[in-house]
Amino acid sequence: MEEKQLLLYNTAKEVFGDKGFKNTKISEITEKAGVAVGTFYNYYPSKEKIFMDIYLEENEKLKKHCLQSLDLSKSPLETIKYMLKLNIEGIKSNPILKEWYNKSVFEKIEKIYREENGIQTVSFLYDSFFEIIKQWQIQGKMRKDIDSKTIMMIFTAIINVDTHKEEIGLEYFPELLELMTELIMQSLTI
Repeated sequence: MEEKQLLLYNTAKEVFGDKGFKNTKISEITEKAGVAVGTFYNYYPSKEKIFMDIYLEENEKLKKHCLQSLDLSKSPLETIKYMLKLNIEGIKSNPILKEWYNKSVFEKIEKIYREENGIQTVSFLYDSFFEIIKQWQIQGKMRKDIDSKTIMMIFTAIINVDTHKEEIGLEYFPELLELMTELIMQSLTI
């Protein structure tokens, strides 16, 4: 990143963290960064785009932290439950990631992400977690009659349930996610 772009990025992260996506204006970011509003548009087409870039970076950091914190000597069920717990705690403690639970914000940033990336998923964890699944299958901890890629897609489906949390009901969602994960893991593990 160029120096000014990095300045805008870091300043936006700070302002979004303090005020949230909805209450942040581009002019506030540029004023705090000490640059003109036009400079912002040299690097980012919109507030949504810079927020999405920041969100993806913060999400990737959290997922890497979760992955590094796993004790793979534990059962797959314990491991997955612990990973979900770390993920939920990380989201709740990070004001940028917490915006995931703000429906109007999520819809905007998801739309931009989908426009830029089509139907691709964010794959920052895919390779590492895919290797864990294959390792569990080799160790006899997870079913071998289901292809490891299919198992990975089952985990992806669990994660994508998150995008329907409002329809499910936010008050039920964390418990439902844990129960679904437990039931799925019981059917996948030996």
